[in-house]
Amino acid sequence: MDLRSFLDQSGCRYAWSRHGDAFTARSLAQREHVPANHVIKPVLVSIDGEFVLCALPATHRIDLSLLQMELGAEETRLANEQELQSLCSDCELGAEPPIGWLFGLPTFMDESLFDDGQVTFQAGNHREAVTMSFMDYYRLAKPCVGHFGHDCRSVKSPQTA
Repeated sequence: MDLRSFLDQSGCRYAWSRHGDAFTARSLAQREHVPANHVIKPVLVSIDGEFVLCALPATHRIDLSLLQMELGAEETRLANEQELQSLCSDCELGAEPPIGWLFGLPTFMDESLFDDGQVTFQAGNHREAVTMSFMDYYRLAKPCVGHFGHDCRSVKSPQTA
């Protein structure tokens, strides 16, 4: 996977940036000085034995029950590190770009990502990121869209519930 060549060939406009190590989508938002809801977090999921790459904002958590129900699947589970490394071997663990078909996988995108602004995501390692318009990302990723994420910002702590 040569993400930069792929982006260049696609004809889309993007910015490639370098930053200090960012091991989570939220830390990427801090490093890149962008809102966390504009950072795309990829999550590799097994659905009835087939892998898919789910994309959702850094501010959200995946709800496997919702995903399972939406897809009418029998079983959903998060991929383990060995499966992730095997499927995305060109990337550092946890730094996969959220474009599934780069790895031969479909992309499922949570509807909360829809935006008319910019999105940012890891470029295959923990020190580089790509920023582009949401519409260019959508055109490149060709995702199936659904509702399977929960906004973590709206969860109340037991003290405030």
